[in-house]
Amino acid sequence: MPVRKVLVVDDSRTELMYLTDLLQKKGMQVRTAQNAQEAFARLAEEKPDLILMDVVMPGQNGFQLTRTIARDPQYADVPIIMCTSKNQETDRVWGLRQGARDYITKPVDPAQLQSKIEALG
Repeated sequence: MPVRKVLVVDDSRTELMYLTDLLQKKGMQVRTAQNAQEAFARLAEEKPDLILMDVVMPGQNGFQLTRTIARDPQYADVPIIMCTSKNQETDRVWGLRQGARDYITKPVDPAQLQSKIEALG
């Protein structure tokens, strides 16, 4: 299934703008959220084909939010790619254990992100 609708969850406006621009240039519809509460509001409005998830955010962090979404039967089929500056192997393993399908570190390489998105289909 091709990815058309993406939810980007990140507390950095700069990162949201960068990823939105990158994904829109590939023809995808992008919605954004800056925290867990906004992410759930966006999920309730429209189920995305993919979620790009930051880790370090105020309130509920990306690991916690990924676990919550991955365990919710309504959204468990939506793949999550962790997209974070946390670049330790232990962070990657923990992210995948929480339910993420993949893990990439910032700064995001556009070609790497594209190949990971294509690998989901």
